[in-house]
Amino acid sequence: MDGLLIGRFQPFHLGHLEALRFALSKVENLWVGLGSSNKPAQKNNPFSAEERKEMILSSIDDSMKEKISIYFIPDLDNHVKWIEKIDTIVPKFDIVFSNDELTNHLYSKRDVQVIKIPFHERDVLSGTNIRDLIISDQKWIDLVPEGTKNFLINNNAKEHLKNL
Repeated sequence: MDGLLIGRFQPFHLGHLEALRFALSKVENLWVGLGSSNKPAQKNNPFSAEERKEMILSSIDDSMKEKISIYFIPDLDNHVKWIEKIDTIVPKFDIVFSNDELTNHLYSKRDVQVIKIPFHERDVLSGTNIRDLIISDQKWIDLVPEGTKNFLINNNAKEHLKNL
């Protein structure tokens, strides 16, 4: 069985890593969709799809890499058209992992199982919180995997975020 997990991963953090592990415990292959892939850098979407892909791949082990394929998913103004667009980008899948109610509703009308992802320390592990911590020079390093940490430090994420 194959599954789909879509997220913005702005940046990829430990909660996202747990979501990948959870999804992989249910499927043989996982298609990871990087949402908002067509958006320019802005405060809420500061990292490009290529940068987010690099964060993910540098943060997971080889056994996970063998089971994961990453796809860029653009935003569309119409949710139904968005789901139809996903069908043209990713291979067929049997399960969607999502906590978004509209996405769950739309996929439940198809022959696709929808599974909610258990949140892991959601109050702390959110992209918004981590971006805010980086900008304000507070402790954030323990909230992201090693690969993401190295990416953010090496690419001067603090300055990048401040400039947005």
